[in-house]
Amino acid sequence: MDNHEQTTTHATTGHVTPATKTTLLTLSCILLSVGNCGGPLITRLYFIHGGNRVWLSSSLETAGWPVITIVLILLYFHRRRASGNNKPTTFFYMRRRLFFAVAFIGVITGIDDYLYAYGVARLPISTSALILAPHLAFVAFFAYVLVRQKFTPYSINAVVLLTVGAGVLALHTSGDRPEGESKKEYVMGFVMTVAAALLYGFVLPLIELTYKNAKQEITYTLVVEIQMIMCLFATLFCVVGMALNNDFKVRTTDVNSQNRTGRRTSLYTGQRSDRSNLI
Repeated sequence: MDNHEQTTTHATTGHVTPATKTTLLTLSCILLSVGNCGGPLITRLYFIHGGNRVWLSSSLETAGWPVITIVLILLYFHRRRASGNNKPTTFFYMRRRLFFAVAFIGVITGIDDYLYAYGVARLPISTSALILAPHLAFVAFFAYVLVRQKFTPYSINAVVLLTVGAGVLALHTSGDRPEGESKKEYVMGFVMTVAAALLYGFVLPLIELTYKNAKQEITYTLVVEIQMIMCLFATLFCVVGMALNNDFKVRTTDVNSQNRTGRRTSLYTGQRSDRSNLI
């Protein structure tokens, strides 16, 4: 079975042209850029307009994983057409050993999602982004420890300049504490954001280490499967946190309150208002 999977994977990979690889890479970069820029802004907007569900916000960071199944289905039919109807095609390539490793990384990602969402809830988005910038240094450190990443003077110089520059700016943001927020909450937001940067810097090299020890060929299909499993378990971790925090019970209470009073409830913030907040 494993030999057949490897043969099928090799045959499929051979049909991928350089132009296709470039297109997929460009599309991934565009989506990543949009998500990195728009995601924090929308999350902060949620908290500014009265939202206070940190677990809910953290779960939404990876809740789009079902969309990846559409990509997997398209890739399956592409492989099936490329290999011919006479040859069986495997839908899911990931082996059990790799599955459990990726699931573990997904749980760590869920923890990181919560730390990040907590920081965004307490800090202005500009301050949060500056504090997260040193994650490059954490990535470099863990990449050296876990995968023995070799550094050049240029890469070291880039990491140092970006980290020090962001640190200098962050040191001058002590007066940007949001109105009505205590110093303790602000400090907790700062600490949580630093922890999120540290954990994120650990996750990226850990993913590369997983690729190296996967003991199967790393194809585009397998990478998509890994991404889906990671997001699935990260979302499940945050959903469990929502349940333990009684977030589902609070949402039900808000709806019942709306039905009794006849006043509209803001779907986005979970707070009662005379007119809906559409964000």
